[in-house]
Amino acid sequence: MKTDIKLIFSILLVFMFNFNFKALSAEKIKIGLLIPVTGEYGKIGESVINSVRLALNSINDNKIEILPRDTRSDPSTTLKIARQLYENDGVKIIIGPLFNSSTEYLSEIPEVTFLSLTNKLTNTPVNVISAGVNSISQINAIKKFQELKNLERTIFLIPNSNFKIEIEKALSKTKIKLKDKFLYDTDPTLLTAQIEKITRYPQRKQNLLDEIERVENSIDTNKEKKIENLKKRDTIGGINFDSVVIADFDENFKSVATSLLYTDVSSKRVFYINLNNWFDESLLEERSIHPIYFPSVDKKNYDTFNSNYKKSYGKAANQISFLSYDIMGLIYYLIYKNNFVISNKMFSENNIFKGKTGIFQINNRNITHELSFYSIENKKFIKIF
Repeated sequence: MKTDIKLIFSILLVFMFNFNFKALSAEKIKIGLLIPVTGEYGKIGESVINSVRLALNSINDNKIEILPRDTRSDPSTTLKIARQLYENDGVKIIIGPLFNSSTEYLSEIPEVTFLSLTNKLTNTPVNVISAGVNSISQINAIKKFQELKNLERTIFLIPNSNFKIEIEKALSKTKIKLKDKFLYDTDPTLLTAQIEKITRYPQRKQNLLDEIERVENSIDTNKEKKIENLKKRDTIGGINFDSVVIADFDENFKSVATSLLYTDVSSKRVFYINLNNWFDESLLEERSIHPIYFPSVDKKNYDTFNSNYKKSYGKAANQISFLSYDIMGLIYYLIYKNNFVISNKMFSENNIFKGKTGIFQINNRNITHELSFYSIENKKFIKIF
């Protein structure tokens, strides 16, 4: 009789264990997605949803469930729906929000980890991880380029805007070797004069005038030819840097580069280095300032993603959608590695994930990207490393 009872009890234990295991394995892992679906940035939000779905199709694991919600690009709305996702759906990981400003109140839900799509590192709550291609990642790539080209006298030009805080923090964190750094005003009426001062243009121009005068007053029998050659020049005298990083984009970058060219500091003389411009094709036409060097994501992967996205949705992707695809892959990788249990240690421990954008390095709730490096010359993007 006792043997029968033990047997029945053992069978019940096995049944209960199997039932609980199956229930656990069948349980969905819910991941929130906070993006603007309506309003001015609705199209960006739509592209993020599309990219996350593409990533899920590649992962092909029906245990993962995505719960998209509309933030309306509003910090209060973002907090409200994030709290609902946590309290009603048990969500502990959320992709988003899109903008750094929308993270303002998210520290009120410390149980949830947010992987924001922003690249900003300042004024971020402790439970928000900036997953974008941040300035630290970009400057680390520039350091690698400095070593490759033996650059010893790099100057850093920083626009006098809110972005300067990000750059200053990254310069401090990366400990990049610089000859000097300068703030400049992006106002075109002030820019050229500032660049003239940085490049010592008035002094170098005066050096030329003085040399022409000296030759004119000399008894050199070949002075006419020498004067003719001198007048073909803009300045005389060296500059005290071998490379310049312009921490600006679009027309502002072009304005700074053009001002450098005007002050007789051409890209043939020093290295013009830009931050990540996401393969801005308008720069291909700016041949007077070629070559231009910059860190970025892997272009081959970027082009392949754009092609697949267009086939799937009939429209072009963008940088945020490319990043979103990788973030979904990163989250799945960490969940898989942690035996499908979500915990804080997933983002606290050292981890490396190879995504489409490049290699993600995760450490102490920070994400950096190991980027590639490119030049723009002869109307082409050329990979250096």
